[in-house]
Amino acid sequence: MSSQKRFNVAVVGATGAVGEQIIRLLEERSFPIQELKLLSSARSAGKTIPFRGQDLIVQEATPDSFRGVEIALFSAGGDVSRRLVPHAVEHGAICIDNTSAFRMDPETPLVVPEVNVDKINEHRGVIANPNCSTIQMVVALKPLYDRYGISRIIVSTYQAVSGAGAMAIDELLRQSKAVLEGEEAKPELLPVGSLPVKHPIAFNAIPQIDKFTENGFTYEEMKMILETQKIMGDDSLEVTATCVRIPVVYGHSESVYVELKSDFDVEDVKRLLAEAPGIVLQDDPASQLYPLATEAAGKLETFVGRVRRDLNNPRALNMWIVSDNLLKGAAWNAVQIAEYIAIEQP
Repeated sequence: MSSQKRFNVAVVGATGAVGEQIIRLLEERSFPIQELKLLSSARSAGKTIPFRGQDLIVQEATPDSFRGVEIALFSAGGDVSRRLVPHAVEHGAICIDNTSAFRMDPETPLVVPEVNVDKINEHRGVIANPNCSTIQMVVALKPLYDRYGISRIIVSTYQAVSGAGAMAIDELLRQSKAVLEGEEAKPELLPVGSLPVKHPIAFNAIPQIDKFTENGFTYEEMKMILETQKIMGDDSLEVTATCVRIPVVYGHSESVYVELKSDFDVEDVKRLLAEAPGIVLQDDPASQLYPLATEAAGKLETFVGRVRRDLNNPRALNMWIVSDNLLKGAAWNAVQIAEYIAIEQP
């Protein structure tokens, strides 16, 4: 992108998986940067990261790190965001936060640019990036919501281990190697690092992402439910979710059942999806063409396929949605928001 004005930008969590992708996208898309400040925990401070031909030194993130910063992209965990975002806002920065810290704050817009980009202008210094599994689903459902209306969504997710961080990727690879060599695959991290019981992820499917709430749903599932309603601006929307961790490194997949409020033609739905921003339709059963996590990995788009009318409800559709959870599910969505801000700033 091009812009006459250049911005002082900070990336918090610069050495993490999402932070690394944000930095790469800022460079690849020629984001108008005057100065880029890379911030992290004290443990990672001192490392260098290449950016536009220079090696930038990562600094420890402190309340004073944001002096002069105009756009700050946070991806270092909810506790860090809750502690540092108020200081960044106080220094005049617009904060784009990848954590769950502010998503359900009624004064903080929760934004997916293909769905509700107009909400960016309502920010009071903070714009929240939704959960990765929510983002790809609402991108695919927004065109249907606008054309037909939606009354109910039932989603089952099949989520990559990279959503749990670099250590989860290491655990999957280590366990897989152990199983293939006939050794014990000792689980140490998943499903939730802070809980006492661990389950193997290699050659397995774990129906738990995050901790359980009192209603029997996990926090990940409740995020999908509440965030979808907020992003769509429709509290009457009925959403239920089951989130599962599977032994895939990159790319979340989702099976989605959606009840529409009006009649539809399946081919019209496919055309609508194919023409929508950010969506690639891959739907040719005769050629076994449908979205795959292995194909979506490394790409910015959301891929949709297996679109078909439900056999029992003539106003319901089933579809399969896949996207790279570190890109559209996190880094790319945040950079899209930053690009919009850069274009809109005088």
